[in-house]
Amino acid sequence: MSSPSSPLPSRPDHHRHQEIYEEAPSQPLPYDSSIALLQSFNNFLVVAIHNILYYRGIYPQPTFLSARAYNLPVHQNRHPKVCSWIRDAVKAVAAQIAEGRVSRIAVVIHSPLEATLSSDPTQSASSQSIPPGSVLERWMLDVSRFPAWPGGAKPMRDFERALAKEYRNEDSRDDEYYFPTAQTVSWPDLDEQLRGALRRTAYAAEKMDVLPEGCTFTVAVELRDDALAPIGHPQAWIPSEPNLQPASRSRPEPGADVGGVKTTPIRSVEAGALFFECWVEEGKAKELLKE
Repeated sequence: MSSPSSPLPSRPDHHRHQEIYEEAPSQPLPYDSSIALLQSFNNFLVVAIHNILYYRGIYPQPTFLSARAYNLPVHQNRHPKVCSWIRDAVKAVAAQIAEGRVSRIAVVIHSPLEATLSSDPTQSASSQSIPPGSVLERWMLDVSRFPAWPGGAKPMRDFERALAKEYRNEDSRDDEYYFPTAQTVSWPDLDEQLRGALRRTAYAAEKMDVLPEGCTFTVAVELRDDALAPIGHPQAWIPSEPNLQPASRSRPEPGADVGGVKTTPIRSVEAGALFFECWVEEGKAKELLKE
């Protein structure tokens, strides 16, 4: 499903959250470990999206700030609406992960929605011939083995608020309730794994061919087969296009743009109970840009 709002008025109204379908959730972890894992993953996802936008040229590079995360140089777009949209998108994704619904997350890059003539001599005329909004790349994270939050998203939010209240009390700042002590995760190892995934993602994005000007992006989640669609108010998700729907029990054939024509593995992350895999798919439309 997709959000109809766009982070920047100057970009096509196609920056969206999305939803799709897929496998049984992992066993829940204790509350303290689960919240720490989700927060770590959310932070990683925010940084990864900003980095992808930077290296793939979705926004001009001067609009990004240089920063550091996981002891790595990273890039963050400095426009408040872009930052706010990415935070809201990741928060919406985290709520679905907490419910144990998500199989995969995708940052999908589309060709421009409107044909524009470019003065860049490095861009071929083929970029004018592909259909507007064609899928060029899908940056994928398989989180099907990610631990579910006990009870779902609402108990997770309640627990987060309780932690924040406890942490504001100076007498409780050393309480193990706030600082997880469960032995299910090695936190230094997790940071090292996330650092490696960011480094490999940046390397893959930087080495790819330049995209045409005016490309846009979406953030999507593919749901497990038995998961309910996240329908409610406010409506954070709208259905994705049929060409981006994966195979499921009710739909044995995946959409035309699922899988792409070329897949490049990036990295798997494994630290205790946390395990996910990253890769990038390059779409059929992108092949036309090379002709």
